[in-house]
Amino acid sequence: MYEDKTLTCKECGREFVFTAGEQEFYAEKGFVNEPQRCKECRHARRGAGRSERDAFIAVCASCGKEARLPFQPREDRPVYCSECFARIKEDRG
Repeated sequence: MYEDKTLTCKECGREFVFTAGEQEFYAEKGFVNEPQRCKECRHARRGAGRSERDAFIAVCASCGKEARLPFQPREDRPVYCSECFARIKEDRG
C-alpha cells in the first residue's frame, strides 16, 4: 500500500528516504504530516537542549571522582558518580 518516498531535509538539505514502514507507523499513530528533517537532524534537534541540562558537575561522595548530573545537587544529599551509584544500587537490590 505504501511506497518509499524520497524527501529533502529542511535543516541540512540532504535527501532521505521515508520508508513504507515509517509511513505505515505514522498512519497508525495518526500523524498527518511527513517528516521534514532527516533522522540525523531530528536526533540532533532532540539532543540540543540536553547539554544545558547535563551542565551540573559535583564530586562523588564515595570515590571523589567528578560526577556529571542531569539535576542540580543539593547540599544536604550525597551525590555519586555513575559507577558508584550502580554499585550502591546493586548492593541494595
